[in-house]
Amino acid sequence: MEDAVAVALRQWRKVLPEADLDTIAVIGRLNRCVALLQQAADAPLGRAGINRAEYDLLCALLRVGGELTPGRLARETFASGAAVTKRVKRLEEIGLVTRRVDDRDRRVAHLSLTERGREFIMRLMPEQLEYETALLAGLPDDRERQLADLLGELLLMLEGRLGSTLA
Repeated sequence: MEDAVAVALRQWRKVLPEADLDTIAVIGRLNRCVALLQQAADAPLGRAGINRAEYDLLCALLRVGGELTPGRLARETFASGAAVTKRVKRLEEIGLVTRRVDDRDRRVAHLSLTERGREFIMRLMPEQLEYETALLAGLPDDRERQLADLLGELLLMLEGRLGSTLA
């Protein structure tokens, strides 16, 4: 049985028999996995009324703790400042995040979870973790750890090369 990328690779080898297609095998599979996992893993989030980006923002506020500036939140969530502004506005509207203007510099905002936001994410996170664990249940534990290690190596390499070009 072949995965979708294996089929594409077989087709490419007919068209470009001399080409080194190893990167398609890695990047193509990573992209396909990301698309499938995001589609599947966002189901509990959708039922809770938020999306993955909003969930990541709420999780960052919880795990870092205290108040964060929008810039710090953007770095923590790998998002642009404009994206953080849009997400924070929506999360404020539904009462999960609050904004406090800095006493010394009114241009600076400090963001934090409301009590409702803290309760919301603490209730949602176990459900989301359980769901994501179930998605990987067919992968033996040692292979999951090996995959995590390999992806960690790849991420460190890419962050070293591309990290400064990302938002």
